[in-house]
This record gives sequence, structure tokens and C-alpha cells, in this order.
Amino acid sequence: MRSRPAAAVPPASLVQCLLAIVTELSTTAHLALARRNRATAVGGIAILLWASLALLTTLAGPIPPFQLVAMSFSIAFAATLALWLVRGERIRTHLRQPPAVWALGIGGLFGYHFLYFLALGTVPPVEASLLNYLWPLLIVLFSGLATGERLRWWHLLGAASGLFGVTVLVTKGFAVGIGFGQGGTLGYAAALGAAVIWATYSVASRRFGEVSTDAVGGFCGATALLAFLCHLLLEPTVWPATPLAWGAVLLLGLGPAGGAFFAWDHGVKRGNIRALSGLSYGTALVSTLLLIAAGKAEATPAVGLACLAIVGGALLASRDLWHRPAGR
Repeated sequence: MRSRPAAAVPPASLVQCLLAIVTELSTTAHLALARRNRATAVGGIAILLWASLALLTTLAGPIPPFQLVAMSFSIAFAATLALWLVRGERIRTHLRQPPAVWALGIGGLFGYHFLYFLALGTVPPVEASLLNYLWPLLIVLFSGLATGERLRWWHLLGAASGLFGVTVLVTKGFAVGIGFGQGGTLGYAAALGAAVIWATYSVASRRFGEVSTDAVGGFCGATALLAFLCHLLLEPTVWPATPLAWGAVLLLGLGPAGGAFFAWDHGVKRGNIRALSGLSYGTALVSTLLLIAAGKAEATPAVGLACLAIVGGALLASRDLWHRPAGR
């Protein structure tokens, strides 16, 4: 018997099939974009939390830097342990990570703080802060080189505008001179190294996207231990003097020196890292505004100029989030 030829698909049915395929692909792409935008928003929480760092540090009183890092990261680690126990999860599961993951996590969190505090102790704070604030711009550059994500003009211009705004803030409208070379070479190298380490940590974290964000809890514990050792070797011990100071230390551990790193890990792994780098300059601006609101800083025309530069740069750098090309 001869096999009967397959019935031809009516043109209308073929069109319906194609429309169904296109609709499915469009829905999948839309969901992926929505997830990416949500992850970017979570990363933005870290930026807001870091903005409270200066105010909370001021309220905590004259606590030596490594002691404050050790105390705040210990609080973050303890909170993470409590969360794991409440969820009924085994602590060992989250701490059992490959050596490369531990090296990246500890190098990022502790290495950054160690070099930054070394810079602050050897060169003027203005120069140290400016070199340190190169990290958002470096994230933009590294993300293009390491992850293959395409860099566009608005990413670079937005990061440059944010850097200009931070420069205006730190130098108080250029009223404070910038004297690179007046301090020790080690201090400037440390400040620049801190920026490179944090940018590298942020971009390289995308290579370990399968590692749970809970692993950051282990990094916090290791950072607290190393900071405590540095404190014993390099600093005197000064405990918080008032309940307000103790409360500020607690908030530091739960916020800018704890929860922020969990939010940042999620954002850089699953969000738009170039947009986050541009938004990161908002940390300095919001920090200044909080200090002004608390009466610990003065509102000046330089703050207004910095606001325009940083907000404008952030809008440019995050153009991927709010701009949709025609036809898409």
C-alpha cells in the first residue's frame, strides 16, 4: 500500500503557529527582562544602605575603623546564622564553597576595607576618597571586558558625570584643593587598589552566578575575624559610650555593613551591572543629604551642582532600564 501524503497545512494555521511562537518568545523575553530589572532594584537597595554609612559611623562615635568593621560584620554574620537556623538549613551547606568563591568573597569584602583604611591613614581623605570612587567607573569598563556585555556611550558618559559630581562633593565645590603626590605613594596605591578590588569583586561575582547569595554570610564572618586581628595588632580598643552609639553599631551591622552586601551580590549577579555602577555614585549624594538633614553638614551650591551631575549621570548610565528602542 502506498502511504498517503501528509496533508498540507493551511496557510491560516501556519500563520497561527508562527504567531504563537513569536508570542511565546516575546513573553519569555519580557519575563527575563522583568527579573533582571527586579534584581537591579535589589542591588539599588545596597546603594541606599551604604548612603547611611557616614551618618551611622558618626553616631557610633570615635571607634577605631578595624574594630568597627569587626563589630558590624560580626553582627551581620550572627544575623545570617540566625536566619539559617530559623529556616531549618544546615550552616555547613552555605559555608561549603569552592576555594575560588571564598578567595573572591574575602578578598572583596576584607581586601577592600583593609586597603581603604590604609589609604585614609596615610594620605589626605579627599585624595583617598576620590581615588576610591573610581570603582563605579571601573565596573563599567570591567563589565565590558570580562562579561562581554556591550558598552555604549551613555554608560561611559553617565559614569564620568557621576565621578565629576562626587569630585564636587568631596572637594566642597573645589574649595578644598587636590594635592596628589603630597602624601605617601603607598597610600595612593592603596586607595586605587581598593577601587580595583571592589570593581573586580563586583564583576567577577557574575561568573559565580550559581553560588547562593547566602554565601555572603560566610564572607562576613571571615571578614569580621580578619578585621578583629588587624584591630588587635594596629589599634586601641574603644567601646561605644552611649546606647545611641550601640544602636548605631547594630544598624551598621544590619544595614550598610551587612544587609547591603547581600543586596549587592544579588544585583550584580542577576541585574544590570552597568546601570548599578552609574547609580552607585548616588551613595555619596544621599549620604551628604542625610548628613545635612541630621544637621552635621551644610547645604551649599556645590551640593546642588553635584546633585545635578550625579542624578544626570545615573539616568544616563541606567538608560537600559527606562529607554526602549522604537519597535520593541
